[in-house]
This record gives sequence, C-alpha cells and structure tokens, in this order.
Amino acid sequence: MKIQKGFTLIELMIVVAIIGVITAIAYPSYLDSVRKSNRADAKASLNDTAQRLQRCFTTYNIYNSEDCAIAESLKDGATIDSGENLYVISAALAATTFTLTATPVDGTTQASDSQCGNFTLTNAGVRGAGGALGVDCW
Repeated sequence: MKIQKGFTLIELMIVVAIIGVITAIAYPSYLDSVRKSNRADAKASLNDTAQRLQRCFTTYNIYNSEDCAIAESLKDGATIDSGENLYVISAALAATTFTLTATPVDGTTQASDSQCGNFTLTNAGVRGAGGALGVDCW
C-alpha cells in the first residue's frame, strides 16, 4: 500500500473559501478603524487653527486682522492642509466670530467617511460633523 502526501484540490478550495470569508468580514472593519483613527487629523488641525485664531483675537481684538498670519492664510476662501493632508481647513472669518470647516480630501480614505464627513468648529467651541454620527464624531 502506497501512502500519499499532499493536499487534495477540495482541501485547498476549502482553505481558500475560509480565507475569503474572513477577509470579507475583516477588511471593511479594518477600513472603518482606519477612518476613525484618521479623524484625529481633522480634530487636531481644527483645534490648532482655532487656537491660532484665538491668539490673534487676544492680540488684535479681531479674528480677521490683516496682521494675523493664520487669518490671512484663510481669507477669501483659501484653505490650508491638515497635518496628514487628509483634510483641508477653510474658514468663515468675521471680526468677532469664526467657523472652521475640515473637508476630506478626494482620493483619500476619509473621502468615503459617511459617518462623519465634514467637521466644524466655531469660536464658541461648538463642534459639529456632517455625517450620520454628527457631534458623536468628536
């Protein structure tokens, strides 16, 4: 009697099917986790920009002073990139108020973030997000 060694095609196909099922479950969950951790880029950039605008307000008594570098960077619809280049920061500046918006950059993983979408932050500290989770994104 001869002993055979190796795998049959059926055994190999069962392993491939199991790997396919695991991948189908794990990959979307992995992408959600990546999107969730990348949201920190928007939050950090918004908070940093807000702090810089607050320093301008403390110095010049208005947010949109021409002497304020960050206000000049954001005037007339201009944007600045977030730290990881996953979001662009835009602002609606007035003398005594501002609203900052972080919009996901097209072509990044964040562009398909339907749970949070755009993040907003105002001079009063009001936080918001455009997706299904809303304020819970913060």
